Amino acid sequence: MLRTALRNVLAHKTRLMMTALAVLLGTAFVSGTLIFSDTVEGAFRNKMAKSLDDVAVQVTAGRPDPDTQDGRALDSRTVDTVAALPGVASVRPSVSGVVVVADRHNDPAGSEWGSAGANYVPGKDGKDSRYPLVTGRGPAAEGEIALDGRTAEKAGAKVGGTVRLAVDGPVLTKKLVGIVETEDPRVTAGGSLALFDTATAQKLLGTKGEFSELVVSAKPGTDQQQLTAKVREVLPKTFEAQSGTQLAAEQSKMIDHETSSIRNTFLVFAGISLFVGVFIIANTFTMLIAQRSREIALLRAVGASRRQVVRSVLAEAAVLGLVASAAGFALGLGIAVGLPQLLTATGAELPDGPLVIEPSVVLTALGVGVVVTVLAAWLPSRKAAKIAPVEALASVDQAPATRSLVVRNSLGAVLTSLGVALMLYVTTLRDSGGLTVAMAGSALTLAGVIVLAPLLSRPFVHLFGKAAMRFSGVSGKLAKENALRNPRRTAATASALMIGLTLITGLTVGAVSANQGMDKRGPQQLTADFKVKSSSYMGLSPEVGKELAKQSGVAAAVPLRSAGFQSEEKPALAKAADVAQIGKVADVRVTGGSLSGVRGTAAVAVSATFAKEHALTVGSTVPMAFYDGKKAAPKVAAVYADNDVLGEVLAAPALLDPHLQRVRDDEILVKAAPGRAAGLPGKIKESLGGNPLIKVETPEDLRRQASGNIDPILNLSYGMLGMAVLIAVIGVVNTLAMSVFERTREIGMLRAIGMARREVKQTVRLESVMIAMFGAVLGVGVGIFLAWSGGHLLRSSFPQYEMTVPWARLGLFLLLALVVGVLAAVWPARRAAKLNMLESIGAQ
Repeated sequence: MLRTALRNVLAHKTRLMMTALAVLLGTAFVSGTLIFSDTVEGAFRNKMAKSLDDVAVQVTAGRPDPDTQDGRALDSRTVDTVAALPGVASVRPSVSGVVVVADRHNDPAGSEWGSAGANYVPGKDGKDSRYPLVTGRGPAAEGEIALDGRTAEKAGAKVGGTVRLAVDGPVLTKKLVGIVETEDPRVTAGGSLALFDTATAQKLLGTKGEFSELVVSAKPGTDQQQLTAKVREVLPKTFEAQSGTQLAAEQSKMIDHETSSIRNTFLVFAGISLFVGVFIIANTFTMLIAQRSREIALLRAVGASRRQVVRSVLAEAAVLGLVASAAGFALGLGIAVGLPQLLTATGAELPDGPLVIEPSVVLTALGVGVVVTVLAAWLPSRKAAKIAPVEALASVDQAPATRSLVVRNSLGAVLTSLGVALMLYVTTLRDSGGLTVAMAGSALTLAGVIVLAPLLSRPFVHLFGKAAMRFSGVSGKLAKENALRNPRRTAATASALMIGLTLITGLTVGAVSANQGMDKRGPQQLTADFKVKSSSYMGLSPEVGKELAKQSGVAAAVPLRSAGFQSEEKPALAKAADVAQIGKVADVRVTGGSLSGVRGTAAVAVSATFAKEHALTVGSTVPMAFYDGKKAAPKVAAVYADNDVLGEVLAAPALLDPHLQRVRDDEILVKAAPGRAAGLPGKIKESLGGNPLIKVETPEDLRRQASGNIDPILNLSYGMLGMAVLIAVIGVVNTLAMSVFERTREIGMLRAIGMARREVKQTVRLESVMIAMFGAVLGVGVGIFLAWSGGHLLRSSFPQYEMTVPWARLGLFLLLALVVGVLAAVWPARRAAKLNMLESIGAQ
C-alpha cells in the first residue's frame, strides 16, 4: 500500500503540484515569520549583550522620599561611595538624554525614538571603551562633539567640521572631533548618537553635577549578586541597583514582548492561509479519489481493508505535505531575508545581525505542513474506504447523501444564529471590554456561513445562471447545472475565497470609517492653524514659545505642558496653558462656570467626563497628588465638554511648573494672523534657525498622521491576505479541473452533437466566474456585517467613529473576483476544449 501511495503521488503531478503550492505558501509564511522574528530578536539580544559586557551593577536614582527628599540625584559623592566598595573595578557615571542631530536638510538624522545623547567618559588611556573610536578623539570641551559613523554620514560632517543639533530649544553648533562605534540597539536600528564631555552633557541633558546612572564594573572573580547587595547597603533606599544578570533578563523579557507581537501578527495571517489551503487539499484529494475509484475498488476486491485504503491516502498526503513543506521552508528563508529590507524601505530600520535558523523552526514548518495536509485528506480517505467495490466499479462519482446535507444545514443554521446573536449583542456594548465576545461572534458567524455555503449557493447560482443564459444561452445553462451538480464542492471552493474577502472587507470598512472619524474629530476641537512640537519626546524649551509669539504673521502662540497626578487614587493628566489665549487655538465649550476663574494655583477647569467620574461640580475641590510627592487641592472654576486638546484637567502653568523636573512645553498651538497662514511653517522653522528639533504640523498633517498609522497596516494586511486569496484561486482551478474530469464523457457527447470548442471554454469560464462571484459576494456581505457590529466597541473611546462603507473599493473587490474567475478558468477551459471527442465518449 505504501508503494501504491508513492506511485499515486507521481501519477498525478499537475493536480498535486497545485495542492503542494497551497501548502508551500502557507508553510513559507510560517517559517519566514519564525525565522524573521528569531533573527530580529537575536540581533537585539546580541547588541544588548555587548552593551552589558562590562556591567556588573547598574545604579539609577529612584523617586525621592517625600519627607527627606533623599535620593533625588546621583552625584560625585555617590560615585566615590560605590567606587570604594571591595570588588569594584571601576564606576562609570553616565549622562543620557535625547539629542537631535541635523542632517543635510535640517531634518533629524535619526529616528524620533532613537536620537540618543550621552557623555564620553575617557579612561586612563584617554578613550571610552563603551564607544570605540574610529577616527579622531573624544570630546573634551563644551564646543566639541563626537558622533557615530552613520549619523556623521547623514549629517554630511567630517572630523574638523561642524555639526548642528538641538536638545530642547535653540540650535547649537559644535565641532566634530571624533567618530565612534556603538552597539546601542536604538542607534543601530536607525537612531543617532551624539557624545559630549561630561560637564556639557550634564548642562544639556540633565542637571549640573548629576548623573543619569552609574555603571559598575567588577574585579575578576567577584560575584555580581553579592556586589549588588553591597551597593544597595551603602546607598539610600530610594536608589535602585540592578545586577548585570538582572538587567539582561529584563531586557530579554522586553525583547520577547516586542518581537512576539510581530511574530503573532504574521502567524495569524499564516494560519488564515493554511486554513484556506485545507479546502483546496480536501477538494484535490476528493478529485484524485474519484479518478482512482476503479483502482481503489480493485484493491478492495483483492483483499485491501478499509483501514489500508485510508492509510494509503494519508501516506500520499504525508509525502505531499513533507515535500511541499520543505519547499515552503526554503521559500520562507527568502521571505525572512527580504522582509527586513522591505521594512527598512518603509522607514522601520532594524538592527543588523546574522540569519537565525532554530531547529525548532525547521521542525515546526515541516510538521505544520504535514499535519495540515494529512488532516485535510482524512475525510476524503474515509470516503474512499467506505465505497463498496461494486458501486465504485459502476460509477466514478456519487451524489452526496441528502441526510448529510440536512445535518450540515442544521448545524450551519445553529452556528450562524449564535454568531449573529453575539454580534448583535456586541452592538449594545460601548467599550472595548467586549472584544473577546466580538471575536467569538465573528468566528462563529464565519464558521456558520461556511457550513451553510452549499445551501446559500443554490439561490445565487440560479440567479447568476439566469443572467448567464440571457447572454450566452446554452453555455450559461450548462455552467449553472455544473455548479449545482455538487453544491458542497462549489461551496468549499467559494468558501476559500470568501474567508479572504471577509477579512479584507472588514478591515477596509473599519479603516475607512476610522479615517472618516479622524476627519470629524480634528476640526471640532483644534482650531489652531499649526501645531509646533519636538521631533523627540523631551518637549520644547519655554523660550521657543516666546520666540514664536514674536514671529510676524502669528496671531497667537499658546504653549501646552502637562503633569501626571492621582486623584482619589486614580491616575489623571493635567495640562497647563494660558487660559486667556486657549480659546483662540481650540474649540472650548464651557458647560459650567467660567475659564476666567482658572488662575494661579487656586483653581482649575475639568472635563465633563472627569467631573462625572469624581462627582465634581463648580466650586468642588480637586485632590491632586503629584508624582514628586507633593499635593494640591484647587477648586473647580469651570467644566468643559470633553476635548482632546485640553485633556482631563486644565490648569494655569503656576500650578504644574513646581511639580515638573524640567519645565518643558509638550507642544505650541499657533494661530496665524488673517491671510498670513501660507508659508508660515517655513518662516517658523527659519526663525528658529532651521532647528531639526522643530516639527510644524497643520490639522491636515495630524489627520494624515492618524490615518497614516491605519493605512500602512491596511496595506500590509492586503498583502498578507492576498496570500490567502491566491491559495483560493488555486482552489478554483482545482475544482474546475475536477469538474472537467467528471464530465469528460458529457463534454465528448456535447462536442459530438455540435457544441463548438469556444462554447466549451465559455461554459467552464462561466462556472468559474459563478464560483468566484459567489465567494466574493458572500465575503463582502459577511465582512460588512462584522465591521458594522464590531465597530460599536469604539464608540466610547472614539465617539466620532461612524461606519462608512467604501462602495467604490468594495466594487473593486468584486471586479477583482470576476477577473480571478476568468483567469482561474484559463487552463481547465483549454483542457476541456482540447479533449478528443471519441476518446471522451468512450471514457469510463
